[in-house]
Amino acid sequence: MRNPEDLYELDTDLPGLSGPVLLHSLDGFVDAGSTGQLLREHLLDALDHRVIARFDVDSLLDYRARRPMMVYDRDHWASYDAPELVVHLLRDEVGTPFLMLSGPEPDRLWEGFTAAVRHLVERLGVRLVVGFHGIPMGVPHTRPVGLTSHATRSELINRTSWFDKVQVPGSAAALLELRLGEAGHDAVGFAVHVPHYLAQAAYPAAAVAALEAVVSATGLVLPSDRLREAAAKTDAEISRQIAGNEEVEKVVRALEEQYDAFAGAADRESLLAESQDMPTAEEIAAQFERFLAEQDGPDSQP
Repeated sequence: MRNPEDLYELDTDLPGLSGPVLLHSLDGFVDAGSTGQLLREHLLDALDHRVIARFDVDSLLDYRARRPMMVYDRDHWASYDAPELVVHLLRDEVGTPFLMLSGPEPDRLWEGFTAAVRHLVERLGVRLVVGFHGIPMGVPHTRPVGLTSHATRSELINRTSWFDKVQVPGSAAALLELRLGEAGHDAVGFAVHVPHYLAQAAYPAAAVAALEAVVSATGLVLPSDRLREAAAKTDAEISRQIAGNEEVEKVVRALEEQYDAFAGAADRESLLAESQDMPTAEEIAAQFERFLAEQDGPDSQP
């Protein structure tokens, strides 16, 4: 295995850090509702930040699998949108420094990448690593947003798990959490439940749920007003588009009934416990595709 330090460059001009938190959210894996992207962009827009570490994307990415954009201007190439996999240093609303790793998920050298992040965690004295993203679920948008949480130690989370044991496609973020746990580091992750029919759209309510989970896990004081305003506007637009469409309303009512029957009044954290007679993602998507096709103009998109 390569020397972990060969995969990243760390700024030499760093402030004193005392047990910072490292957030991470990478593009390329499942992120229903653009949950991770919305939260990353919100934090970078709202808080002071600067890049303190850069990973060697030439070693980690397959450019032909996801080609970066370039601009051609009349008779020459004008610009190149170079991909970046970086660690930002941010400060929360009371001045507490924390870190955030973002960028494209590596296509190659997953073990080398996770070893490099672990090296960075140890080098900077990170006390907790926190990941977040969205996953599509058979849930209605009219109910509280739920999430599935996991961690390297059970003491780090206080939510009931509905999983027994499942096998799923891996991701660099999941492998990072696994390897950090094996090395004795604390790490947690949050998969926010996004309604199937909104999985391909930006869904700020899911980003709000991710933000609240991060705040609860880390104690950081993070701004939320803009995200909540965006969530309220999006929810209102979704309701406007659904109102009066009997076919779509029927689908949402069915999801509400199944959600309420399964979750009950006491615990609505996850709907993954056992088999339910719920509409499939394809069935829901087909119904909403027909609905959206009837709408006029770009402003009709939820």
